[in-house]
Amino acid sequence: MEIINQNKKLATILFVAITILFIPLIAMNFTNDVTWTLFDFVVVGVLLFGSGILLEFILRKTKKLKNRIIFALVLLVSLFLIWAELAVGIFGSPFAGS
Repeated sequence: MEIINQNKKLATILFVAITILFIPLIAMNFTNDVTWTLFDFVVVGVLLFGSGILLEFILRKTKKLKNRIIFALVLLVSLFLIWAELAVGIFGSPFAGS
């Protein structure tokens, strides 16, 4: 039973990551402002799927609600900052793509 639940969670994480990736894919059909390459989709897919797996790990390993919330917020803020850096270069690092 445990393996089935883990597979469902993994499938849910993958589904959410793919659903989020559909947003820029659809936007590329309606505007020229969104120009993603296959590499962009792969990088963001790895970020989203990896963050989902890390979130599942955090929720599984931490027992206190306060710690779960803190760790989850740190993970989500980190994901947002990495995504923003890769997208527009808010810190000006060489990874910004500019």
